[in-house]
Amino acid sequence: MSAAVLSPSPTITIEADPKIGLRGHLRHTGALIRRNLLWIKQDPESMMDAVLMPVIFTLLFVYVFGGSIGQALGGGQAAYVQYVIPGMIAMMSMNIAQAVGTGFNEDFNKGIMDRFRSLPIGRGSVLVAKIAVELIRLLVAVSIQMIVALLVGYQINGHWAGLLASIGLSALFGSAVMWIFLVLGVTMKNAQSVQAMGFLVMMPLQFGSSIFAPTSSMPGWLENFTKYNPMSGLADASRGLMTGGPIAHGLTVTLAWTAGLTLVMAPIAIRKFTRKS
Repeated sequence: MSAAVLSPSPTITIEADPKIGLRGHLRHTGALIRRNLLWIKQDPESMMDAVLMPVIFTLLFVYVFGGSIGQALGGGQAAYVQYVIPGMIAMMSMNIAQAVGTGFNEDFNKGIMDRFRSLPIGRGSVLVAKIAVELIRLLVAVSIQMIVALLVGYQINGHWAGLLASIGLSALFGSAVMWIFLVLGVTMKNAQSVQAMGFLVMMPLQFGSSIFAPTSSMPGWLENFTKYNPMSGLADASRGLMTGGPIAHGLTVTLAWTAGLTLVMAPIAIRKFTRKS
């Protein structure tokens, strides 16, 4: 009898979610979002990547590569600023997405998920809250990046609606990429492994794209790769929205990847998280 008392009841864990309605899930999600934001407030160093990364990348690429690549664009450093800033917004979506995997992994390793398991909360609320907070971090990063961009000479030229649309598109794609890192966060042993695997995925996609430089001078095989690289699609769509250029191909590629990643990776992430929690 004492063993029965001490052992956890599996029926509580399994039946908790079906008994929680939509309002309950929304309430739990809001509470978890607040919990995650309070954790960031108590540990402001966790925002360093979102705060410093846009500044470092923008200054680095504008002042190190801006002159030479800008000349190839036919307008010097000022032309490169107009070219690279939309691409940097696209890059932020994937960089911030990586943090959801490392944070998720740390929550498991620190026993936070064990605490959630003992509470009558919807399992989906944990995932949604994590994604929502990372999207907030993404908006903070993009806002800082745009301030720096204006300081180094970026001209919006009246394309405010396009700027907002490009930020929204970046957030949409970033939310799809987060499902990949949620899977890594659940399956990898530690946060360092999640980061290492994330860089292996991110580096070819970011640098083998049109984010930092035009693709016309690339080898043929790499140029063909960039046409369907989701980072090129997002960068080109953002560039078109923010400068008034063409957006059809980039938007199609971005939305196709967003839908595909969400449809494939979201069920996998939910299933693995449910089994582990």
